[in-house]
Amino acid sequence: MTARTTLLSPAGTLTQHVDAQDWQALTDEADEHGSALTGPLLTAEQCREIAGLYDDDQNFRSTIDMARYRFGSGQYRYFTHDLPGPVRELREAFYPRLLRIARGWMAKLGRPAPWPETLEEWIAMCHEAGQAKSAQILLRYGPGDWNALHRDVFGEMVFPLQVVIGLDAPGVDFTGGEFLMTEQRPRAQSRGSSVTLPQGHGLVFTTRDRPVASKRGWSAGPMRHGVSTVRSGRRRTLGLVFHDAA
Repeated sequence: MTARTTLLSPAGTLTQHVDAQDWQALTDEADEHGSALTGPLLTAEQCREIAGLYDDDQNFRSTIDMARYRFGSGQYRYFTHDLPGPVRELREAFYPRLLRIARGWMAKLGRPAPWPETLEEWIAMCHEAGQAKSAQILLRYGPGDWNALHRDVFGEMVFPLQVVIGLDAPGVDFTGGEFLMTEQRPRAQSRGSSVTLPQGHGLVFTTRDRPVASKRGWSAGPMRHGVSTVRSGRRRTLGLVFHDAA
């Protein structure tokens, strides 16, 4: 048995990086497109440290082979609830920022916004509802790997936004592997978009749908996300989900 990996990130530093983002611009972009790319959150060294957690079994509760379940090709691992410090800090720092966007979306859609002020309270609510498994993930793709379009909904308790952080440098460590999103539009063909995720940057994106303006007011625009085929190299990302799984 190996010792649990310890990361050397000063407490509070990552929170400062999250807080320093232009949250008005990110909110506007998320409102318009259902996703928004942040500025730098992690250094290259921090990215390597987090990516290096992948081979320490003690960090994870389960491993998913995507081809086995026809999710695509590649592999990802779910963290245990005993999250490494930087992963925990990033998740806790993002929650209050995303909460404001989430509540704004629900107000437009006329839906209840059940999320309390703190992530701890919300996760306790998930556990009381039977969703008690950690949903934080590390994903690893190699040449030819990809991720099918999907939504990360693990039960009735859903937070409408999540974050993926790039841990490798596109064009240097890998090629291909763009983050994909499709939006289902009423009485029209679906619309797609792609984002190249820079190393150390995060993409805020909708878990399930987003408010879309129409002549009759606001309606929910269903969206899915995935990853295009990696053409060469290795692509690793950290996924921050703000509800737990059943």
